[in-house]
Amino acid sequence: MKQLAIIGATATGKSDSAIELALKHNADILSIDSLSIYKEIDIASAKPSKDELSSVKHHGVDILFPNEEFDVTMYIEIYNKLKQKLELEGKNLIIVGGSSFYLKTLLDGVSKLPKITQEDKLKVKELLDNLPKAYELLQKVDPQRASKITPNDKYRIEKALLIYIASGISAGKWFKENPPKKIIKDISIINIDTPKPILDERIKLRTKKMDSMGLIDEIAFLEHKYGRNHISMKAIGVVEVLEYFDGKVNKNEMLKLIATHTSQLAKRQKTFNRNQFKDILHLQLQDIQKAGDKIFT
Repeated sequence: MKQLAIIGATATGKSDSAIELALKHNADILSIDSLSIYKEIDIASAKPSKDELSSVKHHGVDILFPNEEFDVTMYIEIYNKLKQKLELEGKNLIIVGGSSFYLKTLLDGVSKLPKITQEDKLKVKELLDNLPKAYELLQKVDPQRASKITPNDKYRIEKALLIYIASGISAGKWFKENPPKKIIKDISIINIDTPKPILDERIKLRTKKMDSMGLIDEIAFLEHKYGRNHISMKAIGVVEVLEYFDGKVNKNEMLKLIATHTSQLAKRQKTFNRNQFKDILHLQLQDIQKAGDKIFT
């Protein structure tokens, strides 16, 4: 089985390139997009259309409902099962998406966690009812990790305390004793490098398309069904529409904010990809197919 990852900033044309290559080279696609993993979030995630999803077998798409919890270890489980399946079928794999942190995790691996019981979770939940005291506890039991976490970062405080309560040792000591193991060992990586003026224009056009496809109605449906207090409802394209609902911005301002925040995200994605990956091909969109053909042949 040959493997290829196509990464790049949002709106660079990754999905179209991946589908075209997958059709030519007998490959399935694993999406690494932090929003496409959710069912019912279709427009805000710029998810491939139903026809595109059916033309090539996609994995990592429409896995969870928007009110369900997501963990990066889910991608590891999906990848490991998918790798076994495709090897048996004699197929290739293309990993594609803008959330390249997940690709980095698959390359570097993650440390196993201690067995966390329901009782452990309840203890930490009670501690978090008083966040300042929970942070003080973390400073006592794991000062090194606490120094890297802000006192109001409930998510990271919870993760660190869960490891301490479950294992009896600090998170830092636990991870030192349980180093990560690589998940993916052999893969070619292509980063689509799109000049900023072109990318900004693509983002503006995509934002207008999302609006015409019914973005506002989609977010209204999601808010009514799931509320606002889930991670999935904090994404770009969702929060701006919620501000529109609250009367904080008008529709034109809402669309401008979506485009601006998406451009800012693209800049962060470019920086991450440039700094975090070695042995990577940086190519323009028009060169992706030729490079992919060489990798798969």
